[in-house]
Amino acid sequence: MTGQTSIKLPKQRWTIVLMCFLAVAINYVDRANLGVAVPMIQKEYGIDPALMGLILSAFFWSYVLMQLPGGWLIDKFGSRLTYTVATLIMSVATLATAFAGGVASLIACRMVLGIGEAFCYPVNAKVTSLWFRRSERGLATGVWASGSRVGSAMTLPLVAFIIANLGWREAFLVTGAIGLVWMVLWYVLYRDPKNHSAVTAEQLAVLEADYAVKAGAKKIRYAELFRYRTIWGMMIGFFCLNFVIYFYTTWFPSYLTQSRGFSLAKLGTLGLVPGLVAIPAGWLGGYLSDRLFKGGWSLTAARKTCLVGGLLASSVVALAPLVPGDAAALTLLAISYSGLAFAGANIWTLPGDVAPTPAHVASISGIQNFASNLAGIAITTFTGVMVSITQGSFVVPLAVAGTLSIVGACSYLFIVGEIAPLKSRDDEAEGSALAAGATPSKA
Repeated sequence: MTGQTSIKLPKQRWTIVLMCFLAVAINYVDRANLGVAVPMIQKEYGIDPALMGLILSAFFWSYVLMQLPGGWLIDKFGSRLTYTVATLIMSVATLATAFAGGVASLIACRMVLGIGEAFCYPVNAKVTSLWFRRSERGLATGVWASGSRVGSAMTLPLVAFIIANLGWREAFLVTGAIGLVWMVLWYVLYRDPKNHSAVTAEQLAVLEADYAVKAGAKKIRYAELFRYRTIWGMMIGFFCLNFVIYFYTTWFPSYLTQSRGFSLAKLGTLGLVPGLVAIPAGWLGGYLSDRLFKGGWSLTAARKTCLVGGLLASSVVALAPLVPGDAAALTLLAISYSGLAFAGANIWTLPGDVAPTPAHVASISGIQNFASNLAGIAITTFTGVMVSITQGSFVVPLAVAGTLSIVGACSYLFIVGEIAPLKSRDDEAEGSALAAGATPSKA
C-alpha cells in the first residue's frame, strides 16, 4: 500500500472534475431558468400557482423515471457517450422552451429536459470513482457538486438580465446554447483512465485498488441491489435532502418576490446570498470527510458525521417564513442551503464507497437519485397547492421541508449501515460461517 500511495496520480483528473462541475452548473441553469421566468409566463398565459406547480414538476416526472435505466445505460455504454447524448437532449429541450405556446408545450419541454439531465449526477459519480481513490473522493465530489449552487446562483442574475433586456424566450435560447458548447468539449476531452493516454499502468493499478474483488466472489446483479438496507437508507435520506434542495431551484424566486416583495433587481443580488454561501460549504463537507478518514476515522464515521450534521443544520429552513426581517430570513436560508451542500458532497461519494465494482457505481447512483427526485415532484406540486390554498403563504411547505431534514439525518445515521463495498448475500453468509468456525461451502 505504501508503494501505491507514493505514486503520483495524473493531473488530468482535476480537469475532469472541472468539466463535471461545469456540467452540473449548466444543468441547474437549465432546470432553474423556468423558476425565474415564472412571473412573466404566468402573466402571459394566465396560469395560476397550482397549474404552475404542475408545470414546474413536469421536469421531475421524466427525470425520476430515467434514473433507473439511466444508471444502467451509463454502466453499459460508458460515461463519454451517454453524457454526450444526454447533454444534446437537454440542450435541445431548453432551446425548444423558447418556442412554447402554452401549458402543454411547456410541460413537454420540461419532460424532455428531465430525460437529458437524468444522466448528469450518475455519470459524475462514476467518473469520480474511476479517477479518484476513496480517500480523495469527498473533496472531488464537493467541487463538482458545488456546480448546483453556482448554477442556481448564476441563474438569477443571468436569466433576470436576459429577461429584462430581451425577454423570457431569449433566456432559454442563450442557456440552451451553452449546453451544446459543453457537449462538444466533453466528447473531445474525456476518456476513462484505462483508455487515457496520460495514465500509466502503475497509476491505473492505484486507481483500481479500491475495487479489488476477492477471487470467487459472487456477482451482485442489478435487481439484488434493492435487497440491501444501506441502499434503502441512501434512498430515504436523499429524498429528504432533495425535498429542501428543490425549493431553492423552483419556488425560491417566487418566495422572495411574492412573500418578501423582492424586485427583479433585488432578486438578482440579495437572492444570490444562500447559493453563494453554500458553495464553499460543499467543498468543506467533502474535504472534512476525506480529512477525517485520512486521520484515522472509519469511512462510516467520517461520511455519516458530515451527512447527519449537514442535514440537521438544513432544518432551520422551517423558520425562514416566520421571521419578519429579510436579513434574518436570508441568513436562515443561507444556513439551510449550506447544510444541504455540506451533506450533499458526501451523498455523492456513497455510490462509489459502497459499490462492489466500478460497473455498479452509476446503477447505485441512479437508484438513490430516483428516490431523491420523487421529492422534486412532491415539493413543486405540494408548494403550489399550499400557496394557492393559503393565499401566498410558504409557512407549511417550509415547515415540512425542515421536518424532512431531520428525518433524512436519522436515515443516514440509523438505516444506512457500514459504508463499505456491498457483499453478495452468499459471501456474507460464508463470512459469518467462517467467523463462527464453520467450514466454508464449496462452489
